Amino acid sequence: MTDSNNHSRPAKLALADGTVYLGRSLGASGEVTGEVVFNTSMTGYQEILTDPSYCGQIVTMTYPEIGNYGVNSIDVERHGTALAGFVIRNESRIPSNYRSEASLSDYLREHNVLGLAGIDTRSLVRRIRSVGAMQGVISTEDLDDDSLVAKAKAAPSLVGRDLVQKVMPNQQEKWTTELDEWSATECARGAKIVSNADGIEDSDRPHVVCMDFGMKWNIPRHLRSRGNRVTIVPGNTSAEEILNLQPDGVFLSNGPGDPEPLAYAHQTIGELIGKVPVFGICLGHQLIALACGAKTFKLKFGHRGANQPVLNLATEKVEITTQNHGFAVDDQDLPDCLEVTHRHLNDNTIAGIRHRTADVFAVQYHPEAAAGPHDSHYLFEQFQRQLTAGASA
Repeated sequence: MTDSNNHSRPAKLALADGTVYLGRSLGASGEVTGEVVFNTSMTGYQEILTDPSYCGQIVTMTYPEIGNYGVNSIDVERHGTALAGFVIRNESRIPSNYRSEASLSDYLREHNVLGLAGIDTRSLVRRIRSVGAMQGVISTEDLDDDSLVAKAKAAPSLVGRDLVQKVMPNQQEKWTTELDEWSATECARGAKIVSNADGIEDSDRPHVVCMDFGMKWNIPRHLRSRGNRVTIVPGNTSAEEILNLQPDGVFLSNGPGDPEPLAYAHQTIGELIGKVPVFGICLGHQLIALACGAKTFKLKFGHRGANQPVLNLATEKVEITTQNHGFAVDDQDLPDCLEVTHRHLNDNTIAGIRHRTADVFAVQYHPEAAAGPHDSHYLFEQFQRQLTAGASA
């Protein structure tokens, strides 16, 4: 792909079912393929752009006006971007926010993201909801409908592909970020932030090892802000290597694509269960289920947005959650060792599980939620109690 500053340059999105949309180029120019999905969030587009879980996907925003508050160097979930393309109805050309450092289109060009604006996104979303998520292609170079549809049909499916290998880190690292503007914002919301300059030696803090399958940075921010020592390891790290780090708990991160091909993760998690407390979200939730003998399946169009309702079966309270997944844990033949703790209220799919005999629990959604909501922060406190118990044992 190459840069383009021409907002009026024509571009097209073609779907594998033969549907074609004509719009204008936004950001970089060129051609990309990916699974076309939609996100129902009204804010948080920069976090979406930098979320590694969108690797291999073309993301459509259902909210019609995107770019209103610009972008900055703080509200990122990872360096760079992993998604294949970005589709919106209208771009706000004049961002209005005191924290803004650049416009959305500037950000897309800087990170070489091919975007498309000016199409009827409501029509596109209705198509995806009717037919299901499907492969598509965005192009500023090839505007022939038949050619583009053929390319969309030939694009590889997410099913059966290991996309984690494209986004996980290459080596182990420590998360040492101290209190920053993020923590100050969390304090303003009432969160209990533990200062990392409180005189406690790092070696005396509860130690969390995070298996990074494409982890959003808001996760280690939350773990670190609660006074923990955080070590991040690649998602293909063995159980022996993780246990050698002497963790008080292990966190399993989000990540892209199909969980079933990740046999290395299934094995590692299976070997960790019963030895240390384990907390997983999103892909981590699915991997725990698979490691315990459950199955997963592909949803018709997935759950993506910051307004997804979940029922906590223990408290009977409804949480509004951020979600981003195209696969779910299957209810059929759920192993006896797992208990369902949460349900998605839109379709009753499993949204949370726990192990009946080991300190292992997981949710299908994102309790670290940036830019929000924050109903599910209590899950980090639940994990923190397990960590503290482990550290003092």
